[in-house]
Amino acid sequence: MTQEDGQTLPLLDSSVLDRLHLELDSDEGVWRVFIQDFIAHLPARMERLRMALTTGDVVTAKDAALSLKTSSQMVGAERLAGLALDVERSLRFDPTEGDPFVVLPRIATTHLMGIRSCAQQTTYLLKKHLLQSPGRV
Repeated sequence: MTQEDGQTLPLLDSSVLDRLHLELDSDEGVWRVFIQDFIAHLPARMERLRMALTTGDVVTAKDAALSLKTSSQMVGAERLAGLALDVERSLRFDPTEGDPFVVLPRIATTHLMGIRSCAQQTTYLLKKHLLQSPGRV
């Protein structure tokens, strides 16, 4: 995934993580819970997208891609958000151009392996960030 200027998007934007820490800082470590929740829900978000694409469910696929993109942006997972945006863009096809039961599985073939790999790398880096941050639980 690249930005419009041709640069590769970072796996994580540390400024987003820093802002999360500042905005959600509390004795209870709310920012940690926020990141842990993202990690915990990521497999279900990806599975929902996979199922929608492979079964030709356009409405659910659009919603699942948006959910993955938005949640990724909230924790600074820029590359994963970019990949989800690519899926969203692919889903903006004219239904008269092809059968969704054919088009969506092709989108799945094109995008899901990269999303899965990126999600694994992102999860690793987020867990590492949690371990290295002061006040870990």
